[in-house]
Amino acid sequence: MLNRSSFTTLVVGVFIVYVVHTCWVMYGIVYTKPCESHSDNCIKPYLSKRPKLQLSVYTTTRTSISAENNVDLVLNVDNFDVESRFERTVNVTVPKKTRNNGTLYAYIFLHHSGVLPWHDGKQVHIVSPLTTYMIPKPEEINLITGETGTQQIDTEKKESNALDEPVSHWRSRLTLNVMVEDFIFDGSSLPADVHRYMKMIQLGKSVHYLPILFIDQLSNRVKDLMMINRSTTELPLTVSYDKISLGKLRFWIHMQDAVYSLQQFGFSEKDADEVKGIFVDTNLYFLALTFFVAAFHLLFDFLAFKNDISFWKKKKNMVGMSTKAVLWRCFSTVVIFLFLLDEQTSLLVLIPAGIGAVIEVWKVKKALKITFQWRGLTPIIKFGTCSESEKKTEEYDTQAMKYLSYLLYPLCVGGAVYSLLNIRYKSWYSWLINSFVNGVYAFGFLFMLPQLFVNYKMKSVAHLPWKAFTYKALSCG
Repeated sequence: MLNRSSFTTLVVGVFIVYVVHTCWVMYGIVYTKPCESHSDNCIKPYLSKRPKLQLSVYTTTRTSISAENNVDLVLNVDNFDVESRFERTVNVTVPKKTRNNGTLYAYIFLHHSGVLPWHDGKQVHIVSPLTTYMIPKPEEINLITGETGTQQIDTEKKESNALDEPVSHWRSRLTLNVMVEDFIFDGSSLPADVHRYMKMIQLGKSVHYLPILFIDQLSNRVKDLMMINRSTTELPLTVSYDKISLGKLRFWIHMQDAVYSLQQFGFSEKDADEVKGIFVDTNLYFLALTFFVAAFHLLFDFLAFKNDISFWKKKKNMVGMSTKAVLWRCFSTVVIFLFLLDEQTSLLVLIPAGIGAVIEVWKVKKALKITFQWRGLTPIIKFGTCSESEKKTEEYDTQAMKYLSYLLYPLCVGGAVYSLLNIRYKSWYSWLINSFVNGVYAFGFLFMLPQLFVNYKMKSVAHLPWKAFTYKALSCG
């Protein structure tokens, strides 16, 4: 069996190997080896011939099209310049099938100017759904007056919200990219990620790849979604375009594949949105720095977790430890978990919060020396006895809590009453949980005072888990 020191060393070693391996993988993604000029396997860019291009965006309810039947042209950009960025907002007619909880697709074509896309052998196209399914956010009301955020509420919308089922939502943004680098690929070692977006043609003795058209799905955020109901006949669509480098294109493809994999494993649109925000809302260089910081944060969190568990596992008594502080930490973590659950927060946040709440409940069991005995199917809870030293600690702890309650309780009650009168909530339960969590966030630091008071009275801090505190401090830093 490994001792604690060798286990910690092993964990740190695995962590370093992981960071180095991740850096190597990232380098392999953003760097592509170009083809040597004398090689016969070189694939050249068709864009280097500077063809006159046109961008056309069609909408249809069908998953495939072969002609201009049953399609609507919503955007046409003649003399399309792949180097010039633009953004345009157009109104899209919503078919009856889509209004009845159906799907609408966008077909984006990049083809030669003056030629219809289905008559152009050198066209490239890509398909993207303009709708997605998501459970509507519950309506919030003032619990005292019953007023909502708007005076008039659409009847169909209320009925849809009452059904706790996914309904069709409109993606109001469509972000397009074209890879504009005059990069010459080696046909014998084409990157698999880019290969599936490439279309090759033979021009004379040389093989060329047509413009690589890409849809940035990471830019489709939950905040841009609009619920579709049966009265909706037109919806706005913002089409934005920007050029993209090969390195960023490959990185974006990998990130989109990762988000898609999460959704296949059961992550909802809202869960995936949390991951998208990491990449879309952050500069790539800052994101790389954030990765290293987050990696070390994870390491210190793990070490703090390990040492905290080890400390409480060996803990036989509560001499010098504030039981009230332990109870408060348990209460606060459970309240935060219930709050996140009520807000339908991403699983990426909810699962760690739930694990933390379970650990704090276990600490309370250790602190109060709780044991369970069964009489048939009925559990009986028993509390352990306290020694004279523990009783002295408990006396100081109770005294500190008495002084603290004079300040804490009026502030929490006042804040709860104020929020009830001025803020809208989904239900009374939601108001109760929000009131608790506001108290936790606003006055949680005050619950350090009982432990400090106990330390002052006992003239000692040797009983505290200093290793866990140190790793937590490094993690927060």
